[in-house]
Amino acid sequence: MSKLLTVFGSTGAQGGALIDYVLKSPSLSSIYRLRGVTRDVSKASAIALKDKGVDMVQADMDDVNSLEKVVAGSYAVFSMTQFWEKASAAVEIAQGKAIADASVAAGAGLLIWSSLPDVTKMSEGKLTAVKHFDSKAEVEQYIRGLPITSTFYMPAFYMQNTQTIFPPHATSTGEIEFSLASDANAPVPLIDITDTGKYLAPILISPAKYHHKNFTAATAYYTPQQMVDTWTQVTGKSVKFAAKEPGTGGDNLTEEMVKMMKEADGLITEYHYYGPTGEDDLKWTLEQIEEPLTTWEEFVRKNEPWF
Repeated sequence: MSKLLTVFGSTGAQGGALIDYVLKSPSLSSIYRLRGVTRDVSKASAIALKDKGVDMVQADMDDVNSLEKVVAGSYAVFSMTQFWEKASAAVEIAQGKAIADASVAAGAGLLIWSSLPDVTKMSEGKLTAVKHFDSKAEVEQYIRGLPITSTFYMPAFYMQNTQTIFPPHATSTGEIEFSLASDANAPVPLIDITDTGKYLAPILISPAKYHHKNFTAATAYYTPQQMVDTWTQVTGKSVKFAAKEPGTGGDNLTEEMVKMMKEADGLITEYHYYGPTGEDDLKWTLEQIEEPLTTWEEFVRKNEPWF
């Protein structure tokens, strides 16, 4: 009989990509049946997954009893939280720990937590305001102390952010400009978040092999200059990079996002997102992946037109 894989964030970017991958994978779909967790099972995206055979269930992330019910019977749990819903590290930590506790209580054999680096520790206390990283790292440390096989998925800067939060813009002079709070030559790790399943497949197939391992999930490091050069090459239109002050240059940013981005100055330029071991950690991760990952050029070509 197939094993139950319960996926939190099932209608979002990470969870949705994992579900889509498992449904399309002959090997994984023969091992796992799927349960998707969402806040609203009546929304169109949840109904669409139900129509594909996913058992869609509703949960309140702040209700421990609710979480225990949705993970009941699970062999594997993919767990993630959405910091920006309440912009509270305390809330995210409580939710992440509650899912972990519920998974242990349910007798699950594998917990995959969507984590990020501890920036306060990585920067030796120089950057203490990157709360949406540090809160996930705190949950990771908590999970490491629980009696459950666990692995930590650490997604890089989404390529999709260039479509939503940081899209290129036409300037008043007619030039096209892309902006980040970064130097033009600072390496930025990028992931096409629809590749999530490619990273998690080895873990789902061999959980014990990857117990307590971190998957540094990026295709590669790219500099902003390389990004705009690729846009120019693919679209035939000149795209320039313009470094911006932290907290500026983005679309759809909440007041809390702007504040935190200002206080996180240096995360990319000085610490390159993953810190000093990032390149070695990424090399190890890529050695575990069996399928080709989406490059920045492939992402740009796939998502035309840009301008």
